[in-house]
Amino acid sequence: MKPDLLSVEALRPQSMEELAQIFTVHSLPMDKSLWIERAKPVADRVRFVQTTGFAGCPGELMTILPKLEIVSCMGVGVDAIDLAQARKRGIAVTNTPDVLNDDVADLAIALLLMTARHLALSDRYVRDGRWKKLGNQPLATKVSGKRLGIVGMGRIGKVIARRAQAFDMSIDYHTRNKADVPFRHWPDLVAMARAVDFLIVIVPGGPATKGLISAPVIEALGPKGIFVNVSRGSVVDEPALVDALVAGRIAGAGLDVFADEPNVPPALLGLDNVVLSPHVGSGTQETRGAMADLVVNNLKAHLAGKPLLTRVV
Repeated sequence: MKPDLLSVEALRPQSMEELAQIFTVHSLPMDKSLWIERAKPVADRVRFVQTTGFAGCPGELMTILPKLEIVSCMGVGVDAIDLAQARKRGIAVTNTPDVLNDDVADLAIALLLMTARHLALSDRYVRDGRWKKLGNQPLATKVSGKRLGIVGMGRIGKVIARRAQAFDMSIDYHTRNKADVPFRHWPDLVAMARAVDFLIVIVPGGPATKGLISAPVIEALGPKGIFVNVSRGSVVDEPALVDALVAGRIAGAGLDVFADEPNVPPALLGLDNVVLSPHVGSGTQETRGAMADLVVNNLKAHLAGKPLLTRVV
């Protein structure tokens, strides 16, 4: 008899087919309010949970699964999983690091370029006929040779820095502790924001980083500064960011994540100095496939009693 697996949010079809060959898969609906009700009939049998970084595995769901052994998550961020309960109960939690480093770093640089060079605005300018009616649009901001501040210097932060160096940018970074990198470390985030031209944030979500990009940090970036977020919406004081963008106290922002996804602050939708994307940092066929494979392989390893390929808890 196949072991029971609870799928909180489905992977790509071929990965779900692979899981169905190994496990009895019980899928939850998209409506989170129905999760507990749908999971209860099989709760006493479920040993495995497959999820994503966005859906996670909240404490109330884990609590009704007395035999739960592992939560295999597609994504690097695990802030939507009750890690405290996992540690207390000895439940393994895995994620999918490294395989998405390139894509997230690429998107960070792309958002910076799009925002600084007004590329999304330029596209609209051509499509709606303004080029013919009004001539050339206002000049944009040069990216090459500028000074970039990176908040977070982990796996992805280092890849972003390497790409930025190809644009002849100088690199500064903020972390709690110095990293083994040849860049200037700033213990004071506000001071770094004041010194750089662009600020990219790539840190984990969760209580430790909630509101890290505060109103003082945003104000320090200044009226010529550009902000890019490819981490989590919770990392930013979103109302302060919106207010600064609307008032022109910073030059622009490229945002892939938001505090209440998929809801985006309405004030951002009409701003020409903001580039918005729907949390697609890892959103390529190649990377999402590699992430799904890692989720499945971690579940298979646990079932076989072998070491997990990745592990958070």
